Amino acid sequence: MDKSSNFDENSDVGYHPSSPSNTPAFSPMSRDSFAYCPTWTSSESETVDESSYASEPSPSRWRAKQDVLSKLGMKLREHSKDDKLDGCVDSAELELMKERFAKLLLGEDMSGSGKGVCTAVTISNAITNLYATVFGQSLKLEPLKPEKKAMWKREMKVLLSVCDYIQEFAPTAQYLEDGTIVEMMKSRPRSDIYVNLPALQKLDTMLIEILDTFKDTEFWYAENIPGNSSRLRGASFRKNVPRKDDKWWLPVPCVLPGGLSDKSRKHLIEKRDCANQIHKAAMAINSNVLAEIDIPETYIDNLPKSGRSSVGDSIYHYMHTADKFSPEQLLDCLKISSEHEALELADRVESSMYTWRRKACLSHSKSSWSKVKDLIEDTDCKDKNYTLAERAESLLLCLKQRYPELSQTSLDTCKIQYNRDVGKAVLESYSRVLEGLAFNIVAWIEDVLYVDKSMRNRDV
Repeated sequence: MDKSSNFDENSDVGYHPSSPSNTPAFSPMSRDSFAYCPTWTSSESETVDESSYASEPSPSRWRAKQDVLSKLGMKLREHSKDDKLDGCVDSAELELMKERFAKLLLGEDMSGSGKGVCTAVTISNAITNLYATVFGQSLKLEPLKPEKKAMWKREMKVLLSVCDYIQEFAPTAQYLEDGTIVEMMKSRPRSDIYVNLPALQKLDTMLIEILDTFKDTEFWYAENIPGNSSRLRGASFRKNVPRKDDKWWLPVPCVLPGGLSDKSRKHLIEKRDCANQIHKAAMAINSNVLAEIDIPETYIDNLPKSGRSSVGDSIYHYMHTADKFSPEQLLDCLKISSEHEALELADRVESSMYTWRRKACLSHSKSSWSKVKDLIEDTDCKDKNYTLAERAESLLLCLKQRYPELSQTSLDTCKIQYNRDVGKAVLESYSRVLEGLAFNIVAWIEDVLYVDKSMRNRDV
């Protein structure tokens, strides 16, 4: 087909192709990433005949426009209600978006010399920083500000869009017209992203909805009360009811004498239980994603030569001599007084666990395969290193359950730092920030319930 026929066909739909030198290069990634913009703007050198587009295009002209755009490698975007609400951004937000997108491309190396971190770490840091920007100043039970909520939804949509292009091939059966079954490879979202990402997005929506329910509450916070307000007299209990922790910078909730109403108290308990379940779900997803990330070689190289020296003689003696090992009893004997001590113990136990596991593997590596097969059934019972590793794992799990607010261990931090899988980086960081938000909501509700119980006990 000659070129003249193509031009005639395009002229029917009002399309005027530019010269090859003026044709811009389209990138699918850049098109989908900048989802804030309601329309696509061409370069200044390219001219568009506005008379060729009617205000109400006919169906035939719209189909022809779809064909033209498909030839150019562009895909049309169907505007949803959220797009109409979030589509218009001011220049400040647009400049901020450009800056963050540039940091993603440069790997946070603004010199442009190629010494930045990998894409996985950059996206993980971007999600973490976005969470700190939106929720960092949220210290009380109240709805999220509309501009903060819009920023969270808009920018998370951009950061999560990379998962749309992480695919895997799976065999599928194709039935031909003659009844023959042919096996074909079809692309689909990677299994871990297909399962976990929609679940995390649902948990995200549920947490935002929980915060939205705390409007016109029966409790308030002390720093928001004017000095001459009559409600300040109801907050005088602050001198008599100490906080349950040493986080003095958090706002103190206040309730009227007599406590909350039954309806308000029931609402708080219901939302606390819901947020607690969300916290457990996000923590489970985060743990599974971290477990699937390979242990970096740097962590293996820096493991202690002896697991006993890592955990200490007292803990080692209990783990080695006890016939029936009880991690709860061991933690009770240790009397951990702070989160810092708990995190330090978790690091030592985890490094000892992998030291003993490595020794258990090396103890059989020098034997022939036939001897290993004969001993494989007796390994669980007779190998001291294997037993110690199993007990260290149970102790670490019990420690994390007892201290759910525990920060990431050295191994978790090392995995995130050296991870190169973009999909796992998105799932890990997304589940981590949701886990933190859910934990904060539970803690805020517990503070209000604690104050309510204290005020009711004063009236007894």
